[in-house]
Amino acid sequence: MPYDPDNAQQPGSPLRLLPWETWDGRPCYLAPAGDGNGYLSRRADRMEEQQMRNAAVAYTDAETTLRNAAAGPLLLRLMLNRTTTALGNTLRIADSRLGRLPAPTDNAPDDEGPNLPTSR
Repeated sequence: MPYDPDNAQQPGSPLRLLPWETWDGRPCYLAPAGDGNGYLSRRADRMEEQQMRNAAVAYTDAETTLRNAAAGPLLLRLMLNRTTTALGNTLRIADSRLGRLPAPTDNAPDDEGPNLPTSR
């Protein structure tokens, strides 16, 4: 699934980005009702879990392939293809989860660092 970083969800989004696309490659969204634990939400959760497991396996296999001095161009290309697919799925999951975070409040500080006293 291609990932489009230019159209990332914002925290507090009322829609959930699903881990699959329409037949013509457009993203699918779900407007969850109630507690957000309906059939499609649970199915999306299971698919995301599988995609994360696949990404972990692709990462391990890529490390092994890169350490193999005898790996030829075809194997490296196949591994790169598999790894980029896994990375795209992982970024899509992160984007979906970002949209499910609560929206930031206006009184939250802009930076995450500690408040240090200034010296004059």
